[in-house]
Amino acid sequence: MKGVLLVNLGSPESPTPKDVKPYLDEFLMDKYVIDVPYLLRALLVRGIILRKRPEESAHAYAKIWWDEGSPLVVLSERMQQKVQPLVNVPVALAMRYGTMTIEKGLQELHDKGVTEVLLFPLYPQYAMASTLTILVKAEEIRKKKFPQMTFTDVPAFYNKPDYIKNLADSMKKHLDGFDYDHLLFSYHGIPERHIRKTDVTKSHCKIDGSCCNTPSPAHEFCYRHQCYETTKLVIEQLGIPKDKYSLTFQSRLAGDKWLEPYTDIEINKMPAKGIKKLAVVTPAFVSDCLETLEEIAMRAKEEFEENGGEEFLAIPCLNDDDQWCQTVGNWINDWAK
Repeated sequence: MKGVLLVNLGSPESPTPKDVKPYLDEFLMDKYVIDVPYLLRALLVRGIILRKRPEESAHAYAKIWWDEGSPLVVLSERMQQKVQPLVNVPVALAMRYGTMTIEKGLQELHDKGVTEVLLFPLYPQYAMASTLTILVKAEEIRKKKFPQMTFTDVPAFYNKPDYIKNLADSMKKHLDGFDYDHLLFSYHGIPERHIRKTDVTKSHCKIDGSCCNTPSPAHEFCYRHQCYETTKLVIEQLGIPKDKYSLTFQSRLAGDKWLEPYTDIEINKMPAKGIKKLAVVTPAFVSDCLETLEEIAMRAKEEFEENGGEEFLAIPCLNDDDQWCQTVGNWINDWAK
C-alpha cells in the first residue's frame, strides 16, 4: 500500500524560552545546518548561541503566535487536510524538528498498512539544510524502525510549471490594487560553502553570477541557481520588467560568508533610491513562518518605513491555497498510479 509523508521545518511547542531552547538545539546541532565538526558545533551552539537566542527567538515567536498554535504547523495541517480528500492514499504530516517527528509520521502511515512512501519535503528549492537533512533523517528512521518500507523522494519543484503558475497566480492576486515601485524576491540564505558542497561536479559553482546561468548537472542540487530560476519563471509569467524586481537572501548567521545580497541591507537602502512602495515575496517557503511573518512582514516593514518607505506589502506564502493543494494532490496521484 502507498502513502505520503509531507515534511516541513517544524516549530517550538510554545513561544517561551523553555520550549524554544530545545527546538533551537535540535535545529542548530543538525550537521546539515551548521556543518562543522561536532565539538566545534556544540561549542558554537551550546556555548554561545543558546545563551541568548532562545529568549530573543521566543519574543519573535510570541509576536506571530496564533490561538491555534504555531502558524507554520497550523498552515501545514490545513494544507494536509485539503490535500487528503484529493487523493486515494493516506497523507501524513511531519516536521524535521520538534515534537511532530518524522518517526511519528512514518508510524502513522505504517499503522495504516503503508509500505511504499512518497517523501515530500515542502521546499521548492533543494538545500542541504532543508531537503537533504529530511531525506537523511527519514532514511535513518526507516532502517531502524520500518525496514519493510520503501521511499520515493519528491525532487525540488522550483521550476515545475504548475508550481510556478500557482506562485504567480497567488502573487498576482495579492498585488492587485497595490501600485508597487519594486518587487523583491527574498529567499532564505545559506552559507556559500553549502553551494560548493552540493556541487556534484565539484568545479562548477563559482558563485560569481555566471555559473547559475551556465547549464550544468550541478543545478539539480544548487540552491542559488534554483532561486534565480524560480524568480525568472515567475517574472516571465507575470510580465514584470527587469528594472522593477530584484532577488535577495535573508536570515543569515554571523561569522560565515552567506549568499548575497542580504535582504535587510537592500530593503533599508531602497527608500533613498526612490522606492517608496515595496512588495516582498518569500518563495523559499510554502508555509508562512517566523522568517516570513516576523522577519519580513514585521521587522523589514518597520525598518523600510523608518528609512523613508511609505507602503510595504508582504505577500503570503502559498499556505493552503486551493490551487496549490490541488497541484500537490495531482503530483501525489501521478505517483500513486
